[in-house]
Amino acid sequence: MEPNLADLCKQLRLSGVYNYVLDYQPDNEDMLQFLTSALQSELDKRHLNRQMRALRQAGFPTKKRFEDLLMDDLPQDGREAIPELKALAFLKERRNVILIGNSGTGKTHMAIAVGIKACEENYRVVFRSAAALVNEMIEARKDNRLSIYIKQFKKVDLLIIDELGYVTFDLAAAELLFQLLAARYETMSTIITSNLGFSDWVKVFHDRTLTAAILDRITHHALILNMNGESFRRK
Repeated sequence: MEPNLADLCKQLRLSGVYNYVLDYQPDNEDMLQFLTSALQSELDKRHLNRQMRALRQAGFPTKKRFEDLLMDDLPQDGREAIPELKALAFLKERRNVILIGNSGTGKTHMAIAVGIKACEENYRVVFRSAAALVNEMIEARKDNRLSIYIKQFKKVDLLIIDELGYVTFDLAAAELLFQLLAARYETMSTIITSNLGFSDWVKVFHDRTLTAAILDRITHHALILNMNGESFRRK
């Protein structure tokens, strides 16, 4: 009996099929090979369907992969971090990644590439711009479902918050974002891209104490990349 067939039946939850073969066709090599090929095809199809569903649910604005990056044009921190990001090491360690730099240096591209890779590895991923995320939370609060919304995001393996710093928030909105980040602290990973250095984040959140609390949580054990450089678009 080929062990591969046993593994496939276990993964597909087809123990009855495996038991039938054991009982009635244990020496039928043609059947064993046929079933192994058929079940492997079914497993591959299910895996592909899960990947496609994960990619749709993530909400990526466009599909960007590591292979599409112009490595020579990336800032040094970005180039050096690619192997670690590809391996999803930070995700397995529940660490955050923060990419800070001026516009057009590959921050969003890298974040999406990591997100797509994570989807392909069966992680649950959500991509949102900072403004869209805060607006969703405001709507959830209006509908009295904020706690449900935050609870759902606590289950997301990788949350990507893009373009933090392009839109400022009022204090109430900033507090909502803090609640979400605090709920995910040291349990799930978050990627944040920003055009502002940490010292300027108070311009977004307005309150120094709240800004300090947010930074304290998201930078703890985080991989922080300096993405300042010449804009791809200007080139």
